[in-house]
Amino acid sequence: MTSKIAFLGPKATFTDLAVSRLFPHHSKFPMNTIPDSLDAVRDGEVNHALVPIENALEGSVNITMDYLVHEVTLPIKGEITIPIQQHYMVHPNQAYPDFKPDMVYSHSHAIAQCRKFLHKDLSGISFEYVTSTAAAAKKVMENPDAKIAAIANETAAEEYGLTILNRNIHDYEHNHTKFIVVSNDDIDFSGHLANEGISKTTLMIQLPADHSGQLHQVLSAFSWRKLNLSKIESRPMKTGLGNYFFIIDIEMALDEVLIPGAISELEALGCTVSVMGSYPCFTVQNGVAHR
Repeated sequence: MTSKIAFLGPKATFTDLAVSRLFPHHSKFPMNTIPDSLDAVRDGEVNHALVPIENALEGSVNITMDYLVHEVTLPIKGEITIPIQQHYMVHPNQAYPDFKPDMVYSHSHAIAQCRKFLHKDLSGISFEYVTSTAAAAKKVMENPDAKIAAIANETAAEEYGLTILNRNIHDYEHNHTKFIVVSNDDIDFSGHLANEGISKTTLMIQLPADHSGQLHQVLSAFSWRKLNLSKIESRPMKTGLGNYFFIIDIEMALDEVLIPGAISELEALGCTVSVMGSYPCFTVQNGVAHR
């Protein structure tokens, strides 16, 4: 039976592209927001959800991690990284050389990734955030006579019949986004992946009452075990100023000795530790997902 997977819609978002690479045979269900995607898994409407977690230029997608910590309890089952190429597009009715829009629409991260282009080529033009880059393209398609434009990917331009006026307008060449797959089910990633790669374990750590050197003690539990940490990030507990939890990514799968030993040491220090997932990591190369 084909699994159902929720993602941040509408069609042709970068999240949709990531789903197509990692789950080409799944039934796809576009959602309006990241929380909607995660809720769909929790409520049993779909089997899995794929949501963005981090961009190379703009950093973490905070709503994803905050929602997983505070609102739903869903284990991370996989991660995929895809290249991000942003393009400036308009309705064909407006596709003439000296066209200047009154408004540019896109996702907040996409706008941030294209600051140089907006400042230089569209100086003085207003922009407005929407829920996704594809939603921006869809808005332009639905308003053919409006002087508006969108920043989105090439697939969105094709899906919604828009004309790309400027390609690759993002500020930096090496622009990538990481997405995570969450599910209560085991996932078989075989059949469309190649090469040996890395796995990752993500922990959520809440420190006890604040005192000097506490974070150093936490990091020492990983250091002397030679556990390589690829990310350390703090987020507010939402229980008052100064109360934080930490998200730590360890570059190895959950084993029977090293990571459990580190967790036991942290708990002995008074920390609260949760394993958010231990999972394989993939990257898209030439349109194919590789591990």
